[in-house]
Amino acid sequence: MIRPLIIISLLAASFCSFTSCGSRSGYDKLYTTGPGIIPFRAVQFGPGDVKLLEGPFRHATDLDMQTLLGYEPDRLLARFYTEAGLKPKAEQYHGWEDETIAGHSLGHYLSAVSMMYRTTGDSRFLERETYIVSELKKLQDHDGDGYIGAFPRGKMILTREVAKGNIRSQGFDLNGIWVPFYTEHKIMAGLRDAYHFCGDTVALAVEKRFAGWLHGVVRDLNDEQVQQMLKCEHGGIAEVLADLYADTGDETYLKMARIFYQKAVLDPLKKEEDILPGRHCNTNIPKLIGLARLYELTGDTGDMRAAQFFWNTVVHHHSYVTGGNGNSEYFGPEDKLRNRLGDETTETCNVYNMLKLTEHLFEWEAGASQADFYERALLNHILSSQNPVDGHVTYNLSLDMGGFKSFQDPGDFTCCIGTGMENHSKYGLNIYYHNTDELFLFQYIASELTWKEKSVVITQKTAFPGEQQTEICFRCTGPVDFTVMVRCPYWAGKDFGISVNGRRIAADSRPGSFIPVRRTWKNGDLLNISFPFRLRLESMPDDSNRVAVMYGPLVMAGDLGPVKDTATSNPFYVPVMMNSDRNLSNWIKKVDGKSNTFTTVNTGRPRDVELRPFYTFFDRRYSVYWDLYNEQEWKTRKEAYYAAKEFELKTREATVDFVQPGQMQSERDHKFSGEKTSPSIFRERACRESRGGWFSYSMKCDPINENSVVAEYWGGFPGARTFDILVSDRIVATENISLKNEGQFITSVYDLPLTLTKGRNMITLRLRAHENNSAGPLFGMRIIRK
Repeated sequence: MIRPLIIISLLAASFCSFTSCGSRSGYDKLYTTGPGIIPFRAVQFGPGDVKLLEGPFRHATDLDMQTLLGYEPDRLLARFYTEAGLKPKAEQYHGWEDETIAGHSLGHYLSAVSMMYRTTGDSRFLERETYIVSELKKLQDHDGDGYIGAFPRGKMILTREVAKGNIRSQGFDLNGIWVPFYTEHKIMAGLRDAYHFCGDTVALAVEKRFAGWLHGVVRDLNDEQVQQMLKCEHGGIAEVLADLYADTGDETYLKMARIFYQKAVLDPLKKEEDILPGRHCNTNIPKLIGLARLYELTGDTGDMRAAQFFWNTVVHHHSYVTGGNGNSEYFGPEDKLRNRLGDETTETCNVYNMLKLTEHLFEWEAGASQADFYERALLNHILSSQNPVDGHVTYNLSLDMGGFKSFQDPGDFTCCIGTGMENHSKYGLNIYYHNTDELFLFQYIASELTWKEKSVVITQKTAFPGEQQTEICFRCTGPVDFTVMVRCPYWAGKDFGISVNGRRIAADSRPGSFIPVRRTWKNGDLLNISFPFRLRLESMPDDSNRVAVMYGPLVMAGDLGPVKDTATSNPFYVPVMMNSDRNLSNWIKKVDGKSNTFTTVNTGRPRDVELRPFYTFFDRRYSVYWDLYNEQEWKTRKEAYYAAKEFELKTREATVDFVQPGQMQSERDHKFSGEKTSPSIFRERACRESRGGWFSYSMKCDPINENSVVAEYWGGFPGARTFDILVSDRIVATENISLKNEGQFITSVYDLPLTLTKGRNMITLRLRAHENNSAGPLFGMRIIRK
């Protein structure tokens, strides 16, 4: 999105054009940013300057329009009314809106309708934006202190407990409220976007007044109290406060942004230490977006270095072939991805935030590597995360071998429902970038750009990625001189070509670079770019034989069958590829009559598969990764390979429920509760423990057959570690992990008496520490049929 800078001469200007709202559009590449001057190589165009044309991204936008128009603003506002002591105008929505993260969806929605208004010009979105902001102002006026919130008892807990230094932080829980600053960040971001994209000065006033209230919560906390508070996920609160400083020039907000600085995470990143393994992905990415924004406003190069190091580390050492990252919401060991494939890989919120961070870095550097990553993640994750029929979106984009995409009910309102609203409303913002002399072709997407300062309209005609070329047409009243920076993607071959008005021009077509085409452009000029796709393999960093097939920029997935395929219980369901030849043209052939579609030939065991772009899948099982063997390797590994597959399948079939301690979505789904407990990281894995207290989960069980609990610990964990395992307040086992198999992960199985589960679909499992002991850490808990 467009991030405003403080343009000193414009601070007093009224809203008469979009640039006076703080946009960087149309200004020189050196921008005044408060006390310092930060060089930007390229910046985004203003909202409304780019119009999407027919293609997959316009189609995704149209589906998102339907989704956004299907929501009722009064239902999104209902919990705000309840918390203000007023009668709601409509029934509230459910999902996360039922819980203490209530309100986050309204923030996302406000951002999405604001961006969609500028993307489409459809006044229905402006009407919704204006209505929501006016309602928030009414609620804020009713409160009298400036507070707005939807989660239960929020104002009371934040003012009477947190502001007084009584802070109980448990990772995703702050004094009994789930991620309050994360939620308030979403609401403030919605108000910011209503101001930036719709020119709504009321939204800015509401945001300022709420920030003033928030200042009263944090201003008197000492550093120790702040750092304790920041152990709870706080989202991008630093970013919106920095933006508010940019919008107003009030340094109070800049100082507040600096308060939300978590030393345990950000100090090591400034020293270029990879401390990501075992950490929750989406808790941390927004912190670096905040630092990136603060660098732009203050010139603090430490902030810049941390953001750059983090981006490079995630992109090059923690990301899959799709551009997504994380498994079960957490980073794993650096460059260790082979065994981190499953139905909970690559949370969509992670990619949403990584693309926001990428936009910052590109504006500073205009590096092709940032544009290439953006393309990879946009095509293969963001576009892939939306059902192309009904517009529903995914939370996690499964990379499970033999998996499928699980699309969410739009009324469930998880975090990824929220970011999904935004993802498909803003494609036009990141197709072109510019400075006074250069136009960067950042992405190849069918679109029309109006560059007002140059008095030129530029139309990009392409069916990409269904077409391997694009045509840029120039319409202008007179000759105009500037350089078009043509991206030669990382995947391009020697046959990458550029021509002007039908004449091929000589250029250094080095893959992963921008090629300057300097010219005095005239009305009717045509710039043609061809980039033939090639098949290639991309390997896992820790296993060169586990590979993905790429076709140009596209991740290709193999079609394995319908989602409810009865053959999935067969360990041979996902074929292995028997071929030592890495020249794919020898064993993957084009399918006639189908765009971007191929089939393996005499290679898959036990069957060959059809391959097509991952983003086109929505109702089929697939695999993105394949195991590649030659005959000799297969002979020695076949037995162990299928034994492992069979064990994995049997475990899945026996599993009734599984909870991942320390994972926000998993813990929320299982109604986590506890005292004196916090998530932590050990051996680069997420876990949860309680020192002298307890924690519990509600889990599904088989109401007919006998059940067992399977728990994973670390043997020989130091300290007193004796605790009870209870089901429905009955002790079923007592454990002491400090006495077991020192120095390795261990699995304990506890058989449950049938009397505890018979006729019941749910049970409550509790780990309770003995006196002066700790319970856990617990790395995973599973209910299986005995």
